[in-house]
Amino acid sequence: MLKQIISFAHELILQAVEPGETIIDATCGNGHDTVVLSKAVGVNGQVLAFDIQKQALRNTKQLLDKQDIRNVTLIHASHENIRFYLHEEDHGTLSGAIFNLGYLPGSDKSVITNANSTIKAMDTIVDFLKPGGLIVLVVYHGHPGGDEEKESLLKYLRTFNQKHFNVLKYGFINQKNHPPFILAVEKKK
Repeated sequence: MLKQIISFAHELILQAVEPGETIIDATCGNGHDTVVLSKAVGVNGQVLAFDIQKQALRNTKQLLDKQDIRNVTLIHASHENIRFYLHEEDHGTLSGAIFNLGYLPGSDKSVITNANSTIKAMDTIVDFLKPGGLIVLVVYHGHPGGDEEKESLLKYLRTFNQKHFNVLKYGFINQKNHPPFILAVEKKK
């Protein structure tokens, strides 16, 4: 009955998105979240998918091509640069974003997300988020640098005013080896 981390992350983000909207995959990785988001926004919607690694963009493009998905813009940039890909008229219309923090599975484990770029990205997304919009972060922290990012994010999210945002932490506490967990930020309506 308890949802596994990735399926619960998808369930959460899908509650915030409507067909025709714009949503962000802040760390497209191997493209699995990108596909989920693409189907949710439909052919008239748009997914902006970011990654700093060319291999992640190639993996995602391959998966999108296999499924003939055309509503995704792949962006070779850090998610901290999201602001440059949004327009002023987009304020208050972004349905949400999803992040998988850590490193690209099967790749160089020294190339990781970090709190500074993630927080900068979140600051931008919060500005553009629609009422009822959602940011979902899947936090993998069992690698060098992971605990620092985790602690910085928890500290940052504790500063969110409860009058304007709901912030959730969801994870299993009896699993070994630093199990991933979810942080979710909902902009209140």
